[in-house]
Formats: sequence, C-alpha cells, structure tokens
Amino acid sequence: MPGPILLVGLALAVGSAWAADQGARRHAQGQFDGATGLYVVAEGDDLSAIGERLEVSAAALKAANQIEGDLLQIGQRLQVVTGAPEVTASGGVQITGVPGAPDATTTISGTQLPPPDPKFGGVIKNDALQSKPWWAPRVVPPQGAPNVLLIITDDAGFGVPSTFGGVIPTPSMDRIANEGLRYNRVFSTALCSPTRAALITGRNHHSAGFGVISEQSTGFPGYNSIIGKDKATIGRILLDNGYATSWFGKDHNVPAFAASQVGPFDQWPTGMGFEYFYGFVGGDANQWQPNLFRNTTQIYPFEGKPEGTWNLVTAMADDAIDYMTRIHQIDPSKPVFIKYAPGATHAPHHPTKEWVDKISAMHLFDDGYEKLRERIFENQKRLGVIPQDATLTPWPADVLKPWDQLTAEEQKLFIRQVEVFAAYAAYSDHEIGRVIQSFEDLGKLDNTLIIYINGDNGTSAEGGPLGTPNEVAFFNGLNKLPAEVQMKWYEVWGTEQTYNHMSAGWSWAFDTPFDWFKQNASRLGGINQNMVVSWPALIQDKGALREQFVHVIDVMPTILEAAGIAAPGVVDGIEQAPIEGTSFAYTFDAANAEAPSRHQTQYFEMMGQWALYHDGWLLSTQVNRAPWEAFGPANPDPLNNQVLQLYDLGTDFTQAADLAAKHPEKLEELKALFVAEAKKHQVFPLDASVAGRIVAPRPNITAGRSEFVYTRPMVGLPQGDSPLLLNTSYTITADIEVPEGGAEGMILTSGGRFAGYGFYLLEGKPVFLWNLVDLERLKWEAPDALPPGRHTLEFDFHYEGLGAGTLALNNFSGVGRPGTGTLKVDGKVVDTKRMEKTLPMILQWDESFDIGSDTLTGVNDADYRPAFAFTGKLEKLTIKVDRPELSPEEIQQLKEAAAKAADQR
Repeated sequence: MPGPILLVGLALAVGSAWAADQGARRHAQGQFDGATGLYVVAEGDDLSAIGERLEVSAAALKAANQIEGDLLQIGQRLQVVTGAPEVTASGGVQITGVPGAPDATTTISGTQLPPPDPKFGGVIKNDALQSKPWWAPRVVPPQGAPNVLLIITDDAGFGVPSTFGGVIPTPSMDRIANEGLRYNRVFSTALCSPTRAALITGRNHHSAGFGVISEQSTGFPGYNSIIGKDKATIGRILLDNGYATSWFGKDHNVPAFAASQVGPFDQWPTGMGFEYFYGFVGGDANQWQPNLFRNTTQIYPFEGKPEGTWNLVTAMADDAIDYMTRIHQIDPSKPVFIKYAPGATHAPHHPTKEWVDKISAMHLFDDGYEKLRERIFENQKRLGVIPQDATLTPWPADVLKPWDQLTAEEQKLFIRQVEVFAAYAAYSDHEIGRVIQSFEDLGKLDNTLIIYINGDNGTSAEGGPLGTPNEVAFFNGLNKLPAEVQMKWYEVWGTEQTYNHMSAGWSWAFDTPFDWFKQNASRLGGINQNMVVSWPALIQDKGALREQFVHVIDVMPTILEAAGIAAPGVVDGIEQAPIEGTSFAYTFDAANAEAPSRHQTQYFEMMGQWALYHDGWLLSTQVNRAPWEAFGPANPDPLNNQVLQLYDLGTDFTQAADLAAKHPEKLEELKALFVAEAKKHQVFPLDASVAGRIVAPRPNITAGRSEFVYTRPMVGLPQGDSPLLLNTSYTITADIEVPEGGAEGMILTSGGRFAGYGFYLLEGKPVFLWNLVDLERLKWEAPDALPPGRHTLEFDFHYEGLGAGTLALNNFSGVGRPGTGTLKVDGKVVDTKRMEKTLPMILQWDESFDIGSDTLTGVNDADYRPAFAFTGKLEKLTIKVDRPELSPEEIQQLKEAAAKAADQR
C-alpha cells in the first residue's frame, strides 16, 4: 500500500544539498566527508552541535538517520543534508543513492518553489585528480506517490452517465466506480472556465479571476480571467516536486486576449506548470477540424484526411497514450499527472457515425424527455445513488413544451438531436477507457489515483427549447429556429456540417434528479455533479457510495495529500494565497464512509444568480432567467432584487421543498454569510449581464487601435486578438498584384462555416461575403475578373447603430443594427448592398483571422474549400475601424431608459 497519504504532517528536505563543513568545534569534533555527506560521531558530540557545525537542524538529522532519542555512539555515521526543515516523527527526508552521485534523488519540503539550488557538496582543489565531483540529487516525489489521472467532462448533468442511473452507456466510468468510490454530492460553479480554474488552483473561481468564462471577462479582480501568480496550479506544484505533468483537451483558462502567437504564454497550460499540452484553448471546438495546439504551436493533424475520419475525441486519447507510454519507457519510476478534459459533451456534439448508429439502434429516447427523466430517476433509486425518499420536481411546462404537445416533425428532430448527444457522451467515455486501460497495460494502474468528474456544470440548455444546428447562432441571439428550418441539417446532424446543440428538454432530463441547467448557480441541476474515484492500492471499499459535500476546489488539496506533497508557501518568490479547498482524501477510508463533511461552507454565483451552502442548508435565488434568455436587460441589483429560497439538503436531496417561509431567521443568517463570503472571494461587483459581457472592452492587442496594417500572409490569429468588425463602420483596403494568367484565393477571412466573413478572388472576381450564422450569406461581387497588374480593392461598411457602448448601460439597442456595404475596384464602385441585420456579438470563436489563405472551415463552401491560398501578391492590407461613440445626450437617454426599466422590475 502506498505510504504518503498515511503520513500525517510529512516534512521533506528543502533543496537536499549536502552540508558544507563549518569546522570542528566544541561537542562537534567528528570527521565529515563533504563528498559523501557522511559525519562520523566523536566523543562528546551532540546533535545540536553537529547541526550547528553543518548548518542543519537536529530534528532533520534525527529524521534522516531514523534516530529516536538524543544519544549518539562514538563512530556512528550520520547522513547529513542541508536546508532540511523541522520534521515530525511520522515522516522525514527521503533520499536514495549515494549523496553527490549521479543517481541520487531526494524529496523536497515544497514550501518554496522552485527549491533553492543546493550548495556544492564536493571538493575542489587546483587539479581534478585531487578534487571530488558532486551532483545535486534529482528531485522526486515521496516514495509511493501515485500517478494521477484527473478527468473532467464538459456540460454533463447528474443523469447523463449510466454510472449514476443514466441511459447512456458509460462503461469506463462504471469500471472506476466498481473499483473505487461513487460520490453524489460533488459541486461545480455552474460554468466551464470558472469550474476549471477552481479545479486546477484549489481556490474559488472568483478568487482565481474566473467569475465567468474568459470570453466574458471584465476589468474586476474576480472577473478578469487571469489566474494570479499567487495561485500556483496543481500542475506547477507537482512538476516542481518531480512529476511529469500534462494536459489534454479543453483548456478555457487562457484569457481570450492572450490566445494569439504574440502571447504572453504564462496563462497557457505550459506556462502554468503543465509540461505538455495537446488541446484547444477556447470554450469549445469543432471536433472534426479543431483549433488545435501542441504546447503553443497550432497543428493540423486532420489535414489531408477524408471528412468524418479524424476526430479529436480519439486523437487526444491517442496522444495521451503516446505521452504516458513515452514517459514510462524513458523513466518508469517517474509518476505522471494527466489532466484529461475532452470537449464532450459541450456543443458542438460531434461523435463518429459508428457511435451515432450504435445509440440510434438502442431507441433510448423514442418516448420523449419527460419519460426519460422518470426512467433515469427510477434507475438512480435502484442503484442507490440517490435517497429512496428523493422527490422529483414537476416538469416546467411553462418553460419547456411537454413532449405530447410537440409536432411529429419536432419529435423526429429532437430525437435525432439527443441521439447525437448521447453518442458523443458514450464515444468520449469509450476513449477515456482506452487511456485508463493504458495505465493497466503499463503495469501502473494499481498505484494510479483516478478522479473522473462527470461535468464541469450541469447539462447545457444553450440550444434553447428547440435546439440548433449552429450554436454560434445562439450567441448572436438566434436561439429559436423552427423545426422546419432545422430539418435542412437532419441527415448531417453532428457531422462537420453542423455546430449542433439539442433541445433544452433533454438537458432538463439529463440533470435528473435535479432541475434547471448549466449557468443556473442557484439550482442543483446547474451545480451538483457526480464523480468516481479509484486508487486500487489504497481504496478497499470498492463500489461504495460517498455522500459528503465535495467542491471542485477540494480536488487539488486531495491530490497533494495523496502524493504526500505540501502546498507551497512561496512560488517564484511570490507568497501564495491560501488554498481554499478541503481535501476529501479522508473519504477513501471505509471507516470514514459516514463521516461528516469537512467542507462545510460554500458560496455559488454565476451571472447574478447565487446560492450559499452551509452545514447542510442551501440558500438560493429563485431562477429568473433561462440560459437561452441572454439578450435582454440584466437585473440591475442582483444581490437584493431576488426571491430567496431555503432548502435543507439533509432531508431534501433534490432541492424540492422551499422552507424560506418557515425559517426566515435562517434565510437572513445565510444571506449575511453569503455577503461575507462574496467579499472574501472577490465576488463583488455582482453582474447579471450575459451576452453583453461577450463584447466588453478588454486589454487585447487591438485595444485603442483603429488602423491595422498587414504586408504578408498570416494565419491563426484568434478572434480575441484580431480586429473586431461587429457593431462598427470599417474599411478594408487590399493592394494586390495579379500575375499573368489571373489570380484567385483568400485575401482576408475571419470565422468559418458557422459565422464569419471573407474577402477573396473567385475566378478572378473580387468578392466580399458575410456568413450570417450559416442561415444566410450576403455577397458583394465584381462583374469582371481582374486583369494582370496592380489593383486596389476596397470594402467599405457604414454601420447605422449606436454601437456596443449601449451594453454598458444595460441596453442592446446599439448592436446588430443595419448597415450598407460598398465594394470598390481601383476606386470604382462595383457593388452596393444593405445588410438589414448584422451579427451583434461574435463570429465563430474556434476559427481564426487569416490573411492569404483560410485555415479550418471556409465561410462559403459553395465558392471554395480551404486553404484557398491567394495566388496573387499581397502588397498591403489595411483595416480602418470607425467605432461609434455615444454622445452625452445619447448616454443620458440610455440612463433614463435603464432607470425606468429598473423601476418597472
């Protein structure tokens, strides 16, 4: 059985440097060999004097040499290291090999990272033959420290996996549950980036700067999407303590304004202690053609492969298996830490056809989402993962149309939507199983701690009640596309032709036994996840259930305790903020199966909805906004303008019985506690806005600039670091040279198949095209091909709205307004069109701003397929942006309108 988790108060040597001799003195007369670190006890010696002479503590000498008392024997040999802290009787310095030899290793206390460089312990004379070489010992984790596989899936509620009563087969999660433990009270933050920041730092999401996702960041400490230097990640701590650290799949903790190749890269996985990264940095990704990085370099492993044959879900499993095998073959003794974060089941739902066919053949969803919910609820009670007296809250018929009220076409569409979602979940679990099996194949599974968290929040309802073939449409306010429109994509649902999401009715069912969704921080459907944990060498209570309260901030201290590694006090000279999580390693012991939860108080807040858990009670705000209702004025006073509810989770597992009227004093007590927690963790100022924050000003490389000049091809610039052409007037000018025989290809594009624009030559003719979320394409086109020679192409757009500045005043009137575009060739107008509607919020965010060719998907498949490289010569490309500025009169009018709206609320 591994030892570290059982060693309470383990203290390890800092730096592990062999001692430098300060010379013989009273009560320390023995001989000392600096090359070997060995001291020979002389008559009259005592530990304190030896320690003073050799600059070590007496306690460290006792621990390193396993001395119980204070008596020494003449001639006794002591192993000596410098920099060792006081140690307890339960642990001490762990050293292997001969001190100073190339194979020597040591552990560190970890109180300071990186550890101080050790002093040279050899002997230097005038010539090498009379000198003794000495190598600093290699830092390793404590003996028995486990490998760690930390898995977190995306947008998956409590009722998704079969492990917790769901109908979707998840045998890999079942395997871990049967070999380890199930947890049914595991809590997230209700949203992606925030949960992930909390997971890797052990601090609350606002404490770590992630009150919302990085794409919504604002200029307040709790919301700026910057993890502070005083909050070293689990990757960094394990790395400096001798682990190999890696991260696969979704990141979503890189600030949107720091995701380009200009960096900085300190907020990327490789800058936060993860030596190896293979994945995507944004909130989601096209799994067929992702915006994929290896470390900080964009890669395109899918290029040249037939459509539908390469998928990131399999590719990241392959890469993780290759990584862990490579580490094992090079150094079998080195433990690995892998953060494994698949994009599943966040939209777009992109499983392979094989998995869609498997799930479709099972006919799991033919009787609709209400029956699905009831079936999952029955399964959960049968499995014992929820209490037998748990109550299922009523179906929200006022929010989601009951199944029997849908048209036959809607039912057909919705079944297709959910089968693709379920296939995505099953496919992802299968690939996770391959990674787990690889630990067993390498002989490492026995001493591997696997933490498999189902969902970083509840199931997403961002597809709206009807679902959507294109999630980008939702983020631009188009979230109620009729079924007859969506049926155009029925046969290709889940392929590279869609960026699909399902009806929120299924999402409600997949959050069973709870209600509401991702984003809803005050309801258990948004925040109560589940988890399985195995560690075969240590966890003996196999297949058991744990019901203690666990939050994602508890994962980091649990891993540290399991590895026997201390949380550092100082990293890179910066004093560290306290870890706010509580280890749940105590639950690994069967004797603690019924032990009280050690995590007793936890706040929740997401976009103005909030809650507080304290000692079994839950204070929560009544839901006042469905997740798809993101484009109206926000609650101006989210702290006080709320209906408060109160639940006793000790007797009411599903948050079904509101006790606010019975216990008003408890309600007020918990509200005051929430305010105190909010002040402590940077939750203020509360902000209930959703879509408005997507276009909030940020310190990206375009901030304050109105002109951008490019003189050579360049691809891969992310949306957050490229010129934003939404809600503004702009002029794009391209000076080009057409060779003999003509030219074609992409001059400038941003976005892709699901929303974006392109400026290109098609069969020699200049074209400017706007792709309006794959529902409409508006094209400006010259009548004639360009002859050889130099030409100036210009696209000028005049925007008629007030601009994004209205959002700061809780008003959407300035965005998505009409405008007129004019295409010119060599100063002559060749086409003019009016856009009745423009995109208000965002382009396809997993695509990039490209000059000279088009990466990933194209904005119009009917015209070209990427890369569509420009075959002429680009002399210069200039973009001039003329953003609207609100006049004092307009600001006053908007303020009055906001005040009036607040009064009406």
